Amino acid sequence: MSAATHTGEHRLNTSGIRPGRIVAWTILLLGGLVMVTPLAFMLSTSLKTAGQVYDLRLIPAAPTLANYVEVLSDGRFARWFLNSLGIATVVTVSNVFFDSLVGYTLAKFDFRGRYFVFLAILSTLMIPTEMLVIPWYLMSAQFGWIDSYWGIMFPGMMTAFGTFLMKQFFETIPDDFLEAARIDGLNEFQIWWRVAMPLVTPALSALAIFTFLGNWTAFFWPLIVTTSSELYTLPVGLSSFAVAESIQWEKIMTGVSLATIPTLVVFLLLQRYIVRGVMLAGLKG
Repeated sequence: MSAATHTGEHRLNTSGIRPGRIVAWTILLLGGLVMVTPLAFMLSTSLKTAGQVYDLRLIPAAPTLANYVEVLSDGRFARWFLNSLGIATVVTVSNVFFDSLVGYTLAKFDFRGRYFVFLAILSTLMIPTEMLVIPWYLMSAQFGWIDSYWGIMFPGMMTAFGTFLMKQFFETIPDDFLEAARIDGLNEFQIWWRVAMPLVTPALSALAIFTFLGNWTAFFWPLIVTTSSELYTLPVGLSSFAVAESIQWEKIMTGVSLATIPTLVVFLLLQRYIVRGVMLAGLKG
């Protein structure tokens, strides 16, 4: 009887919640609250009037949607939104295509200088973006790309990070698959497109998501290369609400709240690809 009781208590203790897990959950909960708090105040500010902006209450005394009506009725916001959407989409497609193509070439083709080419591409990751702005600007000025969509997009059409990520994944594909495709009569481009690409879907998804979100929120380079408001991306356009006389925080927060919607949608729909891609990238690296 005593042994049975002891066994039952042991099972109860092992099946119960461990104190360490409670501590971990508490830390994660507090970290989540810290991360969410700025977003909550952003949404709260967007529901306030100009006179209530500096009222730190999370729930406004008299919430209003007037800011959303005013921002959405402003034709400039729609233009900025479409600019960001188009630029982020084109750059994402370009990255997925060229980064995967170059990564596949470096991973599966043995040619003289392959290692040095890979090192040269990888070394660009060590250069801060701020140091590249002047060469980018001089190149844009020389080719007439200032104040153009191409001028905004060209620095990110292909990235060293994407090339490195795709190379690591392509190296895990057995060469036997590729040899079988060659025996079946496929050319090298068809092998890359029809055989290799479907096998690295997690990496492609992670690369596409990170590229899209990075270009959606880009501010520094679009601010430098554009001069007309018609070509502003959403982050640059929203900064125009901060004028010399005053900063219209309620409009800025309204615009930022609207700009956050696509990123939340992308994350909620594709979060499993993000987690899987990052985990696999860490294992491959």
